[in-house]
Amino acid sequence: MKQTKLDKLVDILKDAPDEVFIQPHNVPDPDAIASSLGMYYLLSQRGIKKLAIVYDQEIEKANSLRMLELFNVPIIQAADALTLGTEDWAVLIDSQKGNANITDLPTDEVAVIDHHEYRGDMGYRFIDVRPDVGSCSSIVAEWFFENNIEPPRHIATALLYGIFMDTDNLTRGASDFDINMFYRLYNLSDIDMIVELKGNEISVRDLELYADAFKTVEIYDELAFLRLRNVNDSLLGAAGDIVVSVSGVNIVVAYAVRENGVKLSIRSTSGKIKANDLARYLTDGCGIGGGHDNMAGGFIAGGNLSASRSLDTFIKHRAIAYYEKYSQ
Repeated sequence: MKQTKLDKLVDILKDAPDEVFIQPHNVPDPDAIASSLGMYYLLSQRGIKKLAIVYDQEIEKANSLRMLELFNVPIIQAADALTLGTEDWAVLIDSQKGNANITDLPTDEVAVIDHHEYRGDMGYRFIDVRPDVGSCSSIVAEWFFENNIEPPRHIATALLYGIFMDTDNLTRGASDFDINMFYRLYNLSDIDMIVELKGNEISVRDLELYADAFKTVEIYDELAFLRLRNVNDSLLGAAGDIVVSVSGVNIVVAYAVRENGVKLSIRSTSGKIKANDLARYLTDGCGIGGGHDNMAGGFIAGGNLSASRSLDTFIKHRAIAYYEKYSQ
């Protein structure tokens, strides 16, 4: 019988010298949380015992925090993972080595499951990267179905919500594969939980941050700029999602200044301007960027910014130059 992807990964992980950590990107969003939980269940069912989900930065988004409670996700922040060390192995979920949104922990990253642009083989022993898929939860859902493992109700619900959120209700970057996985999961899920999560997507603190950020919005033709205070990646992206829904706005560049640089989040519903191409252009020579056609991100290190140039002017000048060149 032909080995499935799960079979192959389990065969690799059985040789782990110590613990196996599932690592999503630093600030896990619903898709990262759901796909990590699904992978945790699958590996546990196949006998991988010393297993945990680890992430690096604080989770602030209301719906992500609610997911952790509703689905009892066995997740721990890296600073609290006292046994984390070089003898441990990691399975990267919804991210890849070298991305701006994932910390290089002292583990050996032996596997990657992701739906973002492939960054090349970084020494992995197992790779399942599908840039044409809109959600990592869809990939993990397929792992259940191709192994004839029915996901428990709470995991099916988490995966359904992960697809729902990362594809913006199946309207952003959703492939036929995502739609198929969504409807296969639907009848296995608890829709009341989905309704509850939909009612917990932002907090009062989020409203305050958004209110301040929306005052900074500037619009140039169909291109909008949005500057937020030092917020995490999830809030930055969520704010961009709101602004791109404004009539006449098809591209949003949202950014936040961090202690070590500037985090960028790009959204695009334009047929001519791709978010990932714009992210790479904005960070060319001073940082890293990439993602999907509809949503992307980037990071510019503080040391690469000229002290004599305004950050806002730098970002807006580059974005407008790119827009003028490629929007015609």
